[in-house]
Amino acid sequence: MDSRGRYGAVGGGIVLGAVLVATLYRPLPPPTAGFRDIHSEYVKFLSGKDTVTAYLAYPERPQPAPAVIVIHEIFGMSDFIRQTTEQLAKDGFVAIAPDLLSRRGGTPATPDSARKLIATLNGDTVTADLDATRAYLKTLKPVRASDIGVIGFCWGGSQSFRYATNAPELKAFVVCYGGAPDPADMAKIRAKGLGVYAENDARIDAGLADATAAMRAAHKDYPYTVYPGVGHGFLRTREKPEVADSAWNAVIRFFRAQLKS
Repeated sequence: MDSRGRYGAVGGGIVLGAVLVATLYRPLPPPTAGFRDIHSEYVKFLSGKDTVTAYLAYPERPQPAPAVIVIHEIFGMSDFIRQTTEQLAKDGFVAIAPDLLSRRGGTPATPDSARKLIATLNGDTVTADLDATRAYLKTLKPVRASDIGVIGFCWGGSQSFRYATNAPELKAFVVCYGGAPDPADMAKIRAKGLGVYAENDARIDAGLADATAAMRAAHKDYPYTVYPGVGHGFLRTREKPEVADSAWNAVIRFFRAQLKS
């Protein structure tokens, strides 16, 4: 296998979970990043009768920008997710990361506690909170409301794929080493998708063959890359920085193409 990894198309069964890594890292700015000046803040908005807290980052640019929703890992809100949100702003997008544990009092202090709380979440409630996040983005003048995408990591990658089946207005979704939704729901997807997977991640990769068949049956195009020599969560752990940078650059190129950045 060459340094670009394996390529294909994918869909299929849900796989959740993550390998706990205590240290959180920041993805390096890709060479094409063009917005050094950004503004970030915490915001709150309603989802039904409940309040969702989210981390929001804007690029300092004169025109409204496309937007990306960032879905956190099974660890909940973290430094990695905040820094990824900021990096997307540096790459020219308004980015927002909702704390999907807001209804449980917010992400707790320890990753293990967060994992236990994530396991109690209802899928429909997660969808409602992501809908509320997208609705909030549409109220912001710096956002080009017609061009919104989503990216998720690990548990969030599975949620990104699942949300694409529930949000036909989405323009793009990225799945970073997450599972796929119920094959019966794949025909509902309207957004363009991109998959980011790791060679040393047998648990997730074991579902790729069945997923490929399910997506083809739904007549959906979902290109993905299996990046060489790295494991689950490699965008966070940066075990091979050059591979993580390559994957991130591919994500940004995809969003710029699909969201017309």
